[in-house]
Amino acid sequence: MFDPNKPLVSLTDRAADRVRRLVEKGGADVVGLRVGVSSKGCSGLSYVVEYASEKKQFEEEVDCNGARIFIDPAATMFLVGAEIDYTEDKLKSGFSFTNPNETARCGCGESFSVG
Repeated sequence: MFDPNKPLVSLTDRAADRVRRLVEKGGADVVGLRVGVSSKGCSGLSYVVEYASEKKQFEEEVDCNGARIFIDPAATMFLVGAEIDYTEDKLKSGFSFTNPNETARCGCGESFSVG
């Protein structure tokens, strides 16, 4: 169950650091990153992370050690309680999600579904 005293989503230290660096490099109008979901992939939904120049109406804002994340209101029910991490290795780098709402994930890891 969602605890209203906790942020909607959480960021690991690595993810917060990466968000801050991306915002710094993103230009003068970038104030944070927007997180949402889109309908695609073999499991139905995919995470979307993009630059945000402002907080839009009805978006939730999460600030973690100066890293600002805006949650698309259409994605809120899919992201409640999720943890965002940033991983980097020799072949791949990017944000990853540990989401208690996922009921299935495709084999390639690009999409997920909820019950």
